[in-house]
Amino acid sequence: MIDNKKQLASFLGSCEQGNGSQLCAIDTEADSLHRYSESLCLVQFSDGKQHVLIDPLAIEDMSPLRDYLEQSTCWMHGADYDMHMLKTNLGVIPPTVFDTQIGARLLGVRKFGYGDLVAHYMDVQLEKTSQKADWAKRPLTPVMEKYALNDVIYLLPMAELIVAQLKEAGRYDWFTESCQAAQLKAEEKKQEREDRWRIKGSGKLTPQGLNYLRALWLWRDGEAAAWDRPPFMVTGNKQLMTWVADLLDGKKPELPRHYRNSRIKNFQKAIAEAEAVAEEQMPQRIKAQRRRKEPKFEARLDELIAKRDKVARDLDLDSSLIAPRAILEALAGKHEGAEDLLLNWQRNLLGL
Repeated sequence: MIDNKKQLASFLGSCEQGNGSQLCAIDTEADSLHRYSESLCLVQFSDGKQHVLIDPLAIEDMSPLRDYLEQSTCWMHGADYDMHMLKTNLGVIPPTVFDTQIGARLLGVRKFGYGDLVAHYMDVQLEKTSQKADWAKRPLTPVMEKYALNDVIYLLPMAELIVAQLKEAGRYDWFTESCQAAQLKAEEKKQEREDRWRIKGSGKLTPQGLNYLRALWLWRDGEAAAWDRPPFMVTGNKQLMTWVADLLDGKKPELPRHYRNSRIKNFQKAIAEAEAVAEEQMPQRIKAQRRRKEPKFEARLDELIAKRDKVARDLDLDSSLIAPRAILEALAGKHEGAEDLLLNWQRNLLGL
C-alpha cells in the first residue's frame, strides 16, 4: 500500500517507460455503499510488472498520479465509473482509455464481467468476497488487498489477448472508436436532475401523490446526509411508494420499529408540510412527448431491425452493439441528426 506522496512519486518514476507511451491498468474503489457522499478510497495500479494499491485517503496531494495519468494509455474494465472517479477526485481522465469490456463484447463474448473475462482469457477463478466491502476502513484486510489487486493484475495480459483477437477479426478500429466515444461521454459534465425524486413508478401518480413522494424523498435524503449513510439504508424506493399509496388512501404509514424518535418526528413533519402545499403548487405529471409517426414508420423500423439483427447474427454479436432500438426508431422517423447517434463502424455495417 502506497500511503504518502514521496513514495507515490518514487513508484511512478520507476514506471516511466521513457518512450512517451506510458502504459498502465487502473481500477478504483469507493464507499458509495457505506456513505452518503461518495469518496475515492483506493486506486489499484499496474504497469504490467508491478501491482500496487494507492491510498488517496492517506495522501493529501495525489498530483504525481494525476501527472502520470495525463500522459498515459490506460486500460480499465467497465471504464465509465472509474473515469468518473478519476475526473471527480483527481481532475484527470487519461488521454487514451481502453476498456476490456468493450473489447470483449465486440468479440462476441456474452459474459463480460471482469471475473468472467479473467476466467475466459486467463483461466483463473476470482473470489467475489469483497465486492461490497467498506473500502474506507483501514487497515484493509489481507482478503480485501488480494481482491483489490486482482482487479488490475490481469488487465494488461488480458488486454493483449483481446487486442490480438480484435485485429485478427478486423474489429480493432471498431474498438478504438467505441472507446473514444465512451471517453468523450465521460468527459462531458453531467448535471444532476432537480427532480431526482421522480423514481420508478411515480409517472402514474396524481399531483397529490407526487407532492407526498417529493416530501418523503427529501426527508429520506436529509436523514441519510445527517447519518452519513446511503439513502437506501434509511429506506428503499419501494417503501416510499408504499407510504405514498397509504397517504393517498387516508391510512397512517407504518414506520420500522427501529426508527429513533427524531427520525419519526422528521417524517411526520415532512408529511405535514406536504399537506400544507396548495394544489396549484403541487408537482405535475410529466407528459411524454409522443413523436409523430409517419405512415411508413413501422415498415421502415421493421426493415432496420431485420437488417441490424441479420448483421448481428452474421457477426455473432449482441444486436444492441450494432444499434440500440431507440436509435433505429429515430432513423425510421427520419429525425434530424439520427445517423450521428451511431459510430462510423455501426453506420457502415447498416449501410447508412
